[in-house]
Amino acid sequence: MIKNTAWPLCILLGLALACQKEAPEETRQVKTYTIEQFMDNTTVFGSSFSPDEDHLLITSNRSGIYNAYRQPVAGGDYSALTQSDSSSIYALSYFPEDGRILFQMDDNGNVIWHLFVRNPDGTSVELTPDSAARATFLGWAHDRERFFMGWTKRDPRLTDIYEVSPDSLKPRLIYANEEAYQFGGISPDERYLAFTDPINTNDSRLLLYDREQKALTEISQNQAGHQAADFSPDGKYFYYITDDGSEYGYLMRYELATGQREKILEKDWDISYANFSRNGKYRVVGINADAKTIIEVTDMETGEAVELPELGARSVSSVNISDSERYMAFYAGSSGSTSNLFVYDFTTGDYQQLTQTLNEEIDPQDLVTAEVVRYTSFDGLEIPAIYYKPHQASAEDPVPALVWVHGGPGGQSRQSYSALLQYLVNHGYAVLAVNNRGSSGYGKTFFRMDDRRHGEEDLKDCIWGKKWLATQAYIDSSRIGILGGSYGGFMVMRAMTHSPEAFEVGVNIFGVTNWVRTIRSIPPWWESFKDALYEEMGNPYTADSVRLKDISPVFQGQKVRNPVMVLQGAQDPRVLKIESDEMVEAVRANDVPVEYVVFDDEGHGFSKKKNQQEAYSRILQFLNRYLKADSPDLEG
Repeated sequence: MIKNTAWPLCILLGLALACQKEAPEETRQVKTYTIEQFMDNTTVFGSSFSPDEDHLLITSNRSGIYNAYRQPVAGGDYSALTQSDSSSIYALSYFPEDGRILFQMDDNGNVIWHLFVRNPDGTSVELTPDSAARATFLGWAHDRERFFMGWTKRDPRLTDIYEVSPDSLKPRLIYANEEAYQFGGISPDERYLAFTDPINTNDSRLLLYDREQKALTEISQNQAGHQAADFSPDGKYFYYITDDGSEYGYLMRYELATGQREKILEKDWDISYANFSRNGKYRVVGINADAKTIIEVTDMETGEAVELPELGARSVSSVNISDSERYMAFYAGSSGSTSNLFVYDFTTGDYQQLTQTLNEEIDPQDLVTAEVVRYTSFDGLEIPAIYYKPHQASAEDPVPALVWVHGGPGGQSRQSYSALLQYLVNHGYAVLAVNNRGSSGYGKTFFRMDDRRHGEEDLKDCIWGKKWLATQAYIDSSRIGILGGSYGGFMVMRAMTHSPEAFEVGVNIFGVTNWVRTIRSIPPWWESFKDALYEEMGNPYTADSVRLKDISPVFQGQKVRNPVMVLQGAQDPRVLKIESDEMVEAVRANDVPVEYVVFDDEGHGFSKKKNQQEAYSRILQFLNRYLKADSPDLEG
């Protein structure tokens, strides 16, 4: 199954588990930590090598807001390159020949990205000053003499392709994207551009544009999922991933000169991506194996797998190989450990950890490594889930529980660290992160089971997840709630209106509550997958709007019986604040307890530490008040 990675509503708040059977575990006392201690953890991502390969360009929220930092490859602390105290800055890339960096920034979460260059003296210049146009970095040319970007300057619906010289910094249009295709890469000689054309949220056409012949060729042969992977560094082949004739995505190779194709690699799970190091010495493949990313690095000269460091329960992700092909930067983490940056030296086989993102006040043994479980839903379908059992849970002292619903539709709860979920589990809440039908990662049949059925069988999967929780001897079956973000927030409110007695409380984090308005108000840059969105959800300008209204919780507020909490970013371009305003008003009119938290400087997802801290602490206080009947109002 090929998931459409541009799916707009997907907010995946990292979740996860080590794939293992649940083993009997002795109940033990753990220290509970404050929200301040949890938020003293740091988040780090990105790994662009400097031209001399002595440093890595990373992004971190160490200051409370994301900024760009420089991390020595030899080890030591990282230092700030930018000092934003308002909108977050996301580092993109070093320039290949000097100390300049590229970074992107929007306006407090409105997702209208702009590209900037920071000079070595600390000054910055904006490359894309048009305030309403959205820009995205698309990578460097193989010869490193220019980089590419997507920009909606010409038409807010169309992301055209530009090249930019490091000398002039003047964008030059190289492809007018009149059909709103999604960019998938450019060949080393810059002759071919790869694009996908979404049909629905799983299937898409795969296209190659020949800049010399000015001709567009369809590579896909049948309706199926297709995703551009990479061009071979010698320019002979185009690699792509497809699930044509299969439940899962596999790697194909297409010879540009002859059109011949060959299956290269197939696994029992989806191959999520595949790419080559600059000179082709190494190939990196990522596999989505039961909600955990498995990385395979192959030495293409020998055909042998590179033996990666043994890191216990942590899985390797976000691999980046330096241009010299000496170093590999990567991240490793798990559901029970924060993600950290490592560097591996191919010439020696040595590696070292460069960052320490867990607050030293937190004992790692007090965190919970979740596990993958499966339960049977109402119709016999097996549902996978990521399950966090508190250390302090016991049959003698049963704990309350929560069903977590991921974003999407089409997202996936994964085996990765979630500060929110660890915080709740640390304070005595079991959490079952349900991968209901319609989730990605379990085959395209499973993925498409909720098409135009949203809020129906997928909701039943969540309710049956509650039933599974209720059978656990250490769970208090009378105290089970539901929470989720984005599409998961919709599922929360759908549960509270459609099945009002199923859950004792609901926490809706920027969830869709009026599908007609949401789909009609999609941002213009979603043009490339608008038809795919209509195909899955329904067209709000046709008779489909009747069903979209029927499943929209805002029109059913009078049915809510149990306490609800709603959290919303005022700058959210995906789920407009008015949706949450109206949902809260509808519930309050029904004389049901409802708490509403709005962040004026956030969009679809809360990126600032101070806001995350307030949001998470308010969620715990709400749950303690309404789900833990014997708990104080405060977090403890």
